[in-house]
Amino acid sequence: MVEGFLIAKESAVLLVPIATIILGLVIGWLCQRSGFCSIGGIRDFILFRQTRLLKGYIALIISAFVFYLIFSFIVPAAIPKFLWCMQDGQLLTAIGGAPAVSAAGVIVLMIVGGIFVGLIGTLLGGCPLRQLVMTSEGNLKSLVFVIGMLAGAVIFTALVSPWIIEAFTAIGL
Repeated sequence: MVEGFLIAKESAVLLVPIATIILGLVIGWLCQRSGFCSIGGIRDFILFRQTRLLKGYIALIISAFVFYLIFSFIVPAAIPKFLWCMQDGQLLTAIGGAPAVSAAGVIVLMIVGGIFVGLIGTLLGGCPLRQLVMTSEGNLKSLVFVIGMLAGAVIFTALVSPWIIEAFTAIGL
């Protein structure tokens, strides 16, 4: 057994994909049955003071944090940092972030990206997770959204993000 792991790395290679598929199916089923939508929860709270969907959104955030902590204890070497934890007085960038962009640049990009996802989701009447659930229910408009979301991610990563990285490094972010 590798030091820092509660399960053997060889068995984790099989266990992680299987656990991911099972958790994904359970979460998808729960989202489908409850009509979960984060944007809908915020909309319903602001317009109608209804908290049913908002409670689901808050539960998702809390459970994601709790399960992240649980999995980091089970396989600590697999998750070396929690987002932008302070280490030696330095704010670390997110795992998988562009190495040329500082932590402040990554935070700015995440905020801008979140604003765009929120605006587009509001115009469409549902968050990306809700669109995926509606696609699985046979909604063709949602299928077009999901295909567009995937194509947009590829185009942004391949064509737009290098320009943003160059601009951020030029201004010192």
